[in-house]
Amino acid sequence: MHEITDAVVLMAGTGSRLRASGEMLPKPLVPIFGRPLITYIIAGLQKAGVRNLHAVVGANADLLVASLRPLIPSEMRLNPIPNPDWEKQNGLSVLCAAGHPIAPFFLTMGDHLFDPSLLAQVAEQAEPGELNLAVDRKIDAIFDLDDAMKVQTTGDRVRAIGKTLATYDAIDTGVFLCPNELFDYLRRARRNGDCSLADGVRLMAAEGKVRAIDIGAA
Repeated sequence: MHEITDAVVLMAGTGSRLRASGEMLPKPLVPIFGRPLITYIIAGLQKAGVRNLHAVVGANADLLVASLRPLIPSEMRLNPIPNPDWEKQNGLSVLCAAGHPIAPFFLTMGDHLFDPSLLAQVAEQAEPGELNLAVDRKIDAIFDLDDAMKVQTTGDRVRAIGKTLATYDAIDTGVFLCPNELFDYLRRARRNGDCSLADGVRLMAAEGKVRAIDIGAA
């Protein structure tokens, strides 16, 4: 298993939920079974051996960072990274993290729940020099399939990715293990100062550099 010490977590968007008080709460802080959603992600990263959590923040940055600090375990370091262009697509949030994590590094979203064992599975099966994407092939079990990021694969190679793919055989789980090369592809993918993470993934996939890791029953 590859030792992964760093993770980038994207939480710069405006995703929020209305509290009973009438306040808007950032989605990473929304309670799930009495705990903020982000605590489940932090616990999974800690279990996987992550020691440096690079949180890309934008909207509600001060509230998020202040709320995150007491939730971080003592053996983990929180590195808040501001994204001044948080209203644009998530590829820019990833680019804000360039130069911060030690590669290979985990990349995930601050509002995506996943089985903590998934990170160890990805680390075990990953190719460190490639972009590794955990995918779910249990398509019939996917909730809200219309909004899901679809993935087309050939064996363990990602061939295409997008929400509107007509032909696909897997769903993007939002969990990646990344090389630093991802940042180069995102820079190439920018158009008019904007890009999505999927744009960079497509460029890497076109060169055969994206590996699909099937999460199986996870």
